[in-house]
Amino acid sequence: MLRGWWRQLARRRRPSPIDELAWRTALERAPLARRLAVADIQALRDLVARFLDRKRFHAIADAPLDDQWRLLIAIQACLPVLRQGAGALRGWSDIVVYPGEFRVRRNHRDERTGVVSESSDVLIGEAWERGPLVLSLANVALDLEEPWEGYNVVVHEMAHKLDMLDGPANGVPPLPASIVRREWIAHFQAAFDRLGRDVRRGRRTLIDPYAAEDPQEYFAVTSELHFSQPSLLADVEPDIAKLLTAFYGPSPAPALSFHPGAA
Repeated sequence: MLRGWWRQLARRRRPSPIDELAWRTALERAPLARRLAVADIQALRDLVARFLDRKRFHAIADAPLDDQWRLLIAIQACLPVLRQGAGALRGWSDIVVYPGEFRVRRNHRDERTGVVSESSDVLIGEAWERGPLVLSLANVALDLEEPWEGYNVVVHEMAHKLDMLDGPANGVPPLPASIVRREWIAHFQAAFDRLGRDVRRGRRTLIDPYAAEDPQEYFAVTSELHFSQPSLLADVEPDIAKLLTAFYGPSPAPALSFHPGAA
């Protein structure tokens, strides 16, 4: 009787399969997924079904969030966790979607003086530790239309989610046994420092200067490059490109040549 009860529970928890036509339509609109190997596409489909079963979507300000958009967001959110599996999606349950850029207000308390100041930022994405994933649908659409431009807001925010699996984001997500943690830290710290020096000196950088904000942003920005412009990353920071390939798997991007002088 106990074994039968567990089998019934497992069946109830098994996610509903994704409609074949909806899946094919979404793949046509998601070049990053469409270029995966056949076995990886099937693994991605299974992961996306779990994602849709366990995550709740919330449309804000009349964002046109239909089933196809939910599926497209889920596909891109699951790409960075394809190697890690469904366990890497733990710890949070909500996706908040705005139609476009959104404004957030923040309070900052100066530890020395105790003075609290308020500021506001305009964002296209945000990830909270154990909280929601927040996205601009307009930017999700732009990334689908221009997949090889080096940007992907869903990948960026999912990199933060991976980073926060073991605590506050610091640029070092939980790593597989095949990656030596001290080597990851050493290479990422050196690359982050190089970018920071160039930004402070006013030099033009091929990696988005936003990556110089802090180590967690460096990890998220270079994660975008891994999926959408790996040739640039390999030319500028080959050690980072190798580590991200070991972490995420091979990039689905086409083998486009990159010429730094023309970028």
